[in-house]
Amino acid sequence: MPTPRRNGPRPRAASADLAAPAASATAAESPRAAAARAAAKAGLAAPIAGAPPAADPNAAPPLPVDDATLFDRNLDELAARWAVAMASNPIGAEAMTGADRRAQAMGVPGVRLMENAGCAVAAAVKALAVQTGRWQKGPILILSGPGNNGGDGFVAARYLSRQGARVVAVLVGTEGRPTGKDAARNWDRLEAEPNVERIHTPVARDVSILGQGVEKAAVVVDSLLGTGVQGPLRDPIRSAVELIGRARRAGVPILAVDAPTAVDLTSGDLSDPVVQAHVTVTFHRPKTGLLARRGSAVAGRVLVAPIGIPQDADRG
Repeated sequence: MPTPRRNGPRPRAASADLAAPAASATAAESPRAAAARAAAKAGLAAPIAGAPPAADPNAAPPLPVDDATLFDRNLDELAARWAVAMASNPIGAEAMTGADRRAQAMGVPGVRLMENAGCAVAAAVKALAVQTGRWQKGPILILSGPGNNGGDGFVAARYLSRQGARVVAVLVGTEGRPTGKDAARNWDRLEAEPNVERIHTPVARDVSILGQGVEKAAVVVDSLLGTGVQGPLRDPIRSAVELIGRARRAGVPILAVDAPTAVDLTSGDLSDPVVQAHVTVTFHRPKTGLLARRGSAVAGRVLVAPIGIPQDADRG
């Protein structure tokens, strides 16, 4: 087993104490301009200079990273905030991958999509912890795989840390670094977060050590695998899914990122074992697999967060 590393830039081995306290003008006339011109023509008073513009009820809400009120909202309010995404037509995993790639080809950086996704996840984690009376009653345990789903979890860890939570961010995988460049960048950024403890668990035994005292976690976040797998899971991911199951049985709320690990986002088919979440935050559009009978049975409440993919990116 790796020797714990406490002071260097590399992550610690799996020996976190989950009970310990935290370390320190377009050319066309706009409707508003037309209304002002009509009012002036009718002899009505002009708007007061400097007054804020009236809210447009049809305007899309800001993306998560630009939403100053996001972390003050409960789960119902987040669902209402993301109503447009929540009500959009569902897609499967392949269509989502295509939309993501086309968005990047259109000039939307992948790291920006990940930032919005992780921010949305963090807001939902905080709302879930507050709703269950567990906010700041223990650490947030984030179990992340080496891919982009794990990268979303690393971003969420950063935002939760800045909300005052103690976070244990775990890279679950045989490699010592995430495989994607955006995920790796966000893993590295956690080194500067004083409220985040980074841990690497390359083998099942390390996951088992990590799980001692898991019932003391405020929330466990599943950001292991976002698109599901075919066939039985392999270690150390399998052991991490089993750890999440133990946490749930101990009463710890579980939040899944994009999809509970081992749920196929297109069909809803389940691999074994599978994460059973209380809340799932998926992105851009609802997913057909989470609406299917088997997928919905393990997804819990599903929120759909916008992450900045343009509508044109859906047209393959």
